[in-house]
Amino acid sequence: MSSTILHPREPEDDLDVAGPAATGDDKNPFLVALGERVRSLRSRRGMTRKAVALAAEVSERHLANLEYGTGNASILVLLQVAGALQCPLAELIGDVTTSSPEWLMIREMLEHRDEPSLHRVRVAIGELLGTGGAHGQGGTQRSSRIALVGLRGAGKSTLGQMLADDLGFPFVELSREIEKFAGCSISEIQALYGMNAYRRYERRALEEAVQIYPEAVIATPGGLVSDAATFNQLLAHCTTVWLQADAEDHMKRVTAQGDLRPMAASKEAMDDLKRILAGRAAFYSKAELKLDTSAQPLAPTFAALRALVRQALELPL
Repeated sequence: MSSTILHPREPEDDLDVAGPAATGDDKNPFLVALGERVRSLRSRRGMTRKAVALAAEVSERHLANLEYGTGNASILVLLQVAGALQCPLAELIGDVTTSSPEWLMIREMLEHRDEPSLHRVRVAIGELLGTGGAHGQGGTQRSSRIALVGLRGAGKSTLGQMLADDLGFPFVELSREIEKFAGCSISEIQALYGMNAYRRYERRALEEAVQIYPEAVIATPGGLVSDAATFNQLLAHCTTVWLQADAEDHMKRVTAQGDLRPMAASKEAMDDLKRILAGRAAFYSKAELKLDTSAQPLAPTFAALRALVRQALELPL
């Protein structure tokens, strides 16, 4: 017997071995590239196929099919092979942060760093590359574009308009600008063209707002932080304020705006809302300034926001 099946399951359970149709030009390009990376990593480590198969607890046949792009490995097999090759799974599947030696070395330097350290690195990289690490002004002066971030119902539109009037700045509601670009509503963009198209419109709207307005108050869509590139643009070119609110206040304000959908299944809607808040809080917290809009009524909340922003921009109170 030329090789031993080391995984407890049959080979077909871990690797779908392609038939004759999966040869030559019919091979899946991703699987072919994956196989090439496995072979390259194995060569870099100076390991034979037998040694990798043994360390990964898969058969040599499994590994050979994987290397030649004729098998579709399960995620568990890929994890085992990555462990055997002593590389991150991301490197095996071709993540961009593993695509060159420099990427890999940067990745290794940043691994296991705490959040404050990573923040300093991100700002420094932004300044080095000219993408505006701290508003594109070397961190010495805050941008006069005030961007309000937070989940829907946090008060971005109401407080944003009040703040713009107080400062004498234009008020830009980014959702409306997205609809102008697309020629249809947000819901229609997502239904007709999908979320990727919506994110492209969102980024374009932000880029144009940054180009047009040296001073402005910008109310951003709640999900903008989900796109790292767009959020980086916002952080680089605006003074950001996270308007925080309790989940219950978010829900009440959304329904007060006329959206009664949450009431159809209020328990499930509230649970979903809390999960979204929890998932986005780490991104919203990257904003420079924070204000709890659930703590007080509207008038004192606006007074607190006004003082916060004017102090940040070194304007008279």
